[in-house]
Amino acid sequence: MNSTHKPVSRKRQILAAVIGNTLEWYDFIVYGFMTSIISKLFFPADGNEFISLLMATATFGVGFFMRPVGGVLLGIYADRKGRKAAMQLIMAIMALVSLLIACAPPYAAIGIAAPFLIVLARLLQGFATGGEYASATAFLVEAAPPHQRGLYGSWQLVGQMLAILGGAGMGALITHNLDQGQLENWGWRLPFVVGLLIAPVGLWIRRYMDETEAFVDASQADAKTEAPSMPAALQQNRRQILLTIGLTIPGTAAFYVLLVNMPAYVHRQFGLPLDQVFSIQMLVVAWMTLLIPLSGALSDRIGRRPLLLWPYVGLLLAVYPGFAWLAAAPGIERLLLVQLLFCTLLGLSFGPAPTAVSELFPVKVRSTGVSIGYNLAVMLFGGFAPFIVTWLSGATGSPIAPVYYLLFSTALGVVACYYLPKAEAGTQPRSDAIPVGQHPS
Repeated sequence: MNSTHKPVSRKRQILAAVIGNTLEWYDFIVYGFMTSIISKLFFPADGNEFISLLMATATFGVGFFMRPVGGVLLGIYADRKGRKAAMQLIMAIMALVSLLIACAPPYAAIGIAAPFLIVLARLLQGFATGGEYASATAFLVEAAPPHQRGLYGSWQLVGQMLAILGGAGMGALITHNLDQGQLENWGWRLPFVVGLLIAPVGLWIRRYMDETEAFVDASQADAKTEAPSMPAALQQNRRQILLTIGLTIPGTAAFYVLLVNMPAYVHRQFGLPLDQVFSIQMLVVAWMTLLIPLSGALSDRIGRRPLLLWPYVGLLLAVYPGFAWLAAAPGIERLLLVQLLFCTLLGLSFGPAPTAVSELFPVKVRSTGVSIGYNLAVMLFGGFAPFIVTWLSGATGSPIAPVYYLLFSTALGVVACYYLPKAEAGTQPRSDAIPVGQHPS
């Protein structure tokens, strides 16, 4: 690649990765926003609304069992065939999922086959998204100049925030303009139809992406020397996988509790109007979307560790009083202030997070290593977060049940930050030429 074209090429690559990533995660997120309606239509439980909701949120979590499987298989595919090939395959799978959900008949029409279709769609979603985070992150970090990896890697989570923004926007639009009967008859399908219609755009965008130079160089180097087998390479990086799990836990738990499940939770628990709740969610996510790249860029100057550790500590201290204050006098204004506080802390930590875990691994096992660590954390602490929070609310009767889950997960992240090596925390950008299993002290 001619050096005179590199700046333009990088901008095009980043744009392609972020747009594709946004479309990818939109399909995944929108199911979480529609669980209260899907539970009634596909998981009837003899009129017991709470049991129906538990079944729907459990189905949301079922897809996460496939995340590690998809992460490993698609991660290996990305490390062998390239980031571009993996990201195109992932987009095609998500298009199929949107088609399944958008066209699925309800339980009243086809009986037990209805929830089966939803479960199948969630399993396919889990498989696809299992490889998306690592593949997109590896692509962005490898496309970046060494001194801007934090900024470039942060665009991965900008894509996710734009997906939430789009999902919340669709949720606000249909709940504001349609009555309950219209929502349950056909309105809930609209967000999935939109995802289906825009899927070809994502496929077209990813088709014209270029493979990263770092991956091409590493592949050429492997062709000249005998590289370790994938299992051996991952065994050499087991510490990095464990660190990735620990660093991912707080963000993934907060993501699904505070961003995905929060609208349904405060509507059900406090009776706040769902259309207004979605509007609040759009506002705070828009703020996060602006904050994440700023935090990522700052991590290139002061390191990844401070911008992971201190927001985690802040969330640890703020989550209980924030929820307690909201529960004392539930209202839209209080929800806005609480979510702004939480999302500011999350936005600061989300900026450096993708690059921090990506820098732990050499190029040839980067996608696989990040996929394993990230998806194990997401499966254990993210996928069933809505189910656990719903169950905790029913079991304890406490209106602030999510607090206990968030406190536990955030504390684990603080511990992981303590063990993040300084040389791999952004203070000295790591060379991708470091052999597999060898890391700076």
